Order: sequence, then C-alpha cells, then structure tokens
Amino acid sequence: MTQPTEKEIDKRAYEIWERSGKPEGREEKFWQLPEQELRNENKSSPLRTPDSV
Repeated sequence: MTQPTEKEIDKRAYEIWERSGKPEGREEKFWQLPEQELRNENKSSPLRTPDSV
C-alpha cells in the first residue's frame, strides 16, 4: 500500500480546513484527518490485489 505523500496530506488538510470555516488553532486535527482519509482511500482502491495488500 502506498502511503500518502506530504503534499497530498497538505492539500487535503487545506480543503477540509476551508470547508470547516477556516478555524484557527486546530492545525493538528486538520493534519491527522486527511492522512487517515487518504490511507483509507488507498485501502479501498480497485487497483489493489491480494499481492499488494
């Protein structure tokens, strides 16, 4: 499984932060959430095979 890159996490975190109204002081939340989302997307990818699990 491919780990999300820092650039992908940054992009997703910014998108979530914007959707949430751009709150200040909760940077850690907006870093952890997209990292987990991206990892979950990789797990459910239709391109995964038993050999790549």
